[in-house]
Amino acid sequence: MTAEEVAFMTRFKAGELSVEAGTQLLMEGANSPQLFTVLSGMGVRYKTLEDGRRQVLNFVFPGDFLGMQAGIMGEMSHSVDATTDMSLCVFSRSEVWSLFKTRPERAFDLTWVAAVEQNFLGEALSAVGQMDATQRIAWAFVRLFGRGQAVGMTEGHTMPLPFRQQDLADSLGLSLVHTNKTLARFRERQLASWADGLLSITDMRALAELAGIDHEAPEIRPLI
Repeated sequence: MTAEEVAFMTRFKAGELSVEAGTQLLMEGANSPQLFTVLSGMGVRYKTLEDGRRQVLNFVFPGDFLGMQAGIMGEMSHSVDATTDMSLCVFSRSEVWSLFKTRPERAFDLTWVAAVEQNFLGEALSAVGQMDATQRIAWAFVRLFGRGQAVGMTEGHTMPLPFRQQDLADSLGLSLVHTNKTLARFRERQLASWADGLLSITDMRALAELAGIDHEAPEIRPLI
């Protein structure tokens, strides 16, 4: 970044925020004055239906940019909760348009992040609509592990995944019982195991083939 870009980003940044696990960062329907980049920790994006049921849309990783919907559309169409303790870089929403007007390279990075998010949700919808439970969980593990690799969260074939089985079930349209049984079969077949907040991939190629997708080297992603 040039000195001028650093100066702009310094003005754009409003500070840093630390939150405890369980904190709601953004609320569906709210008009948040702030945007966030996740510096550390993980969370979930979700929608709440009228009857109280929850649909997990995506899992939040370090490096993710949160609140762009409110920044562009005026309000959030989903909520974001912290699953673990989190550290966040805080930006003023009022400066978003200045970013697009005066810093096209950074604005493209922001657009890239949004496009990747849209692509991930499109894949997730295809998985939920067209795959059985085994294929859905295989798809989720391959894609989540790839996201972890992209931001340096993996160590060998292991990465932290501090979510509940219910979170995974909610994201894939499965019952908790079905999810639990499928995970047990993965362990028995020595494909993958997920316990105590750690995901271990034993046979990535077999998982990817099961899901009908390629596991490629993670693309270097921009960080806002």
